[in-house]
Amino acid sequence: MGLLIGVNGVFMLLSTLVSWYYKDGVTLQMLEASIVTIVIGAIMMFVTKNRRKVLQKRDGYVIVTFGWIFMSLVGTLPYLFTEAIPNFTDAFFETMSGYTTTGASILNDIESIPNGVLFWRSITHWIGGMGIIVLAIAILPLLGIGGMELFAAEAPGPSSDKLHPRITDTAKRLWLIYVGYTVAETIMLKLAGMSMFDAVNHSLSTLSTGGFSTKNAGMAHWNNQPIIQYIVIFFMFLAGTNFVLSYFMFKRKFRKIFQDEEFRFYLIAIVGFSIMTSLIIYFQADITQSTLNYPMVWGRFESGFRHSLFQVLAIITTTGFVSADYTIWTPFLTVFFFGLMFLGGSAGSTAGGIKIVRHIILIKNGLIEFRRTLHPRAILPVRYNTKAVHQPIVFNILGFFILYLLSFIIGVLVFSWMGLDFQTALGSAASSLGNVGPALGDLGPLNNYASLSNPAKWWSAFLMLIGRLELFTVLILLTPYFWRNR
Repeated sequence: MGLLIGVNGVFMLLSTLVSWYYKDGVTLQMLEASIVTIVIGAIMMFVTKNRRKVLQKRDGYVIVTFGWIFMSLVGTLPYLFTEAIPNFTDAFFETMSGYTTTGASILNDIESIPNGVLFWRSITHWIGGMGIIVLAIAILPLLGIGGMELFAAEAPGPSSDKLHPRITDTAKRLWLIYVGYTVAETIMLKLAGMSMFDAVNHSLSTLSTGGFSTKNAGMAHWNNQPIIQYIVIFFMFLAGTNFVLSYFMFKRKFRKIFQDEEFRFYLIAIVGFSIMTSLIIYFQADITQSTLNYPMVWGRFESGFRHSLFQVLAIITTTGFVSADYTIWTPFLTVFFFGLMFLGGSAGSTAGGIKIVRHIILIKNGLIEFRRTLHPRAILPVRYNTKAVHQPIVFNILGFFILYLLSFIIGVLVFSWMGLDFQTALGSAASSLGNVGPALGDLGPLNNYASLSNPAKWWSAFLMLIGRLELFTVLILLTPYFWRNR
């Protein structure tokens, strides 16, 4: 944990350089925040340098959960030291939203925030996107600490694909792809007309499926520049795809990509949902209002299709960027986008949510139950990518799905108890748990979370954390038998 906090401090130093370059007036405060963070991390490492460094599985869960919490706590320092967000609750909410790549914000005037702080805000997305722990496991072996337990706790999904048998090499390859995509998007956005600062920040947010923007209007600021939104659409699609498939793409193993059931479902769902949404918008909705009155470039149909594709991808991949207010398109589409918050991206991507592979296996298992009813003695395994899925994995996914729904229901009840109306409570619980960002009601695409009470912000931050770490990693710490001696 000391190492993780130290790495956090190094990224704060990078934000300090950005502050110095743009002369935004908070360079000294940013430097103080980074020094304090590095010192805290160094003290923790020094005090524990002679402790046992053999990690068990339960140690991985503890380190991942408390690592995220501690890094979110020190991550508030740039906001507090610069007084960009002077309130600790608000600063913690913004930081947790960043690390969990939720993208929910309490800032009412983003464009008034110093550039160094905005860059730090985007960096929290980028760090959290591929997982703070996955970043660290490329370094931990140097200290004699194994990384597999941490990787399992960070990504406990059903996918077991490995790029390389050594976990550190896997982490390095994933980060290489991650960094490469970020650089590529930055260059393309700059060439398309964004400033370099905006291009870097939006690339950090896109590849992490985060959603923080440097503009008050979000991506709607560039509604009159379709090429910019199409670039973001392309990289949102990549970010929501299993990064292992990106590795296969660079190895020119294209057959493996299209043989993957999750990828095929992901692609078909995005295309189908986008076409359906664009047709409804074209015939029933007033697109000039839903684009915040920015001028249309290629006509009503192109604008409707672009915003449909953009918002479908933004919700499915849990990026949360906003190019239009989808809640005013039609009542049907409002409910439809609410449902998309439960879909999630691909396993092995930076997206949040339930994940598409879980939906596929759940649907297949449900269909097989009909056949098992007619043929109770038949052996009918669930197959995924032509391979039989082991029954414990199916049970794990069923358990996850039930736990996710229970967490959502409890989340809605708590928000309602705190005074939120029905629609806002539904949207905030689904969005926080799925790490989506924009919600419904008072927390819709054109609003933010500043109106929430302090207890509601802490509850939302908790839902973000358990959603980002896929429930089991955090909730298992709340069970009494986890802490009993073996």
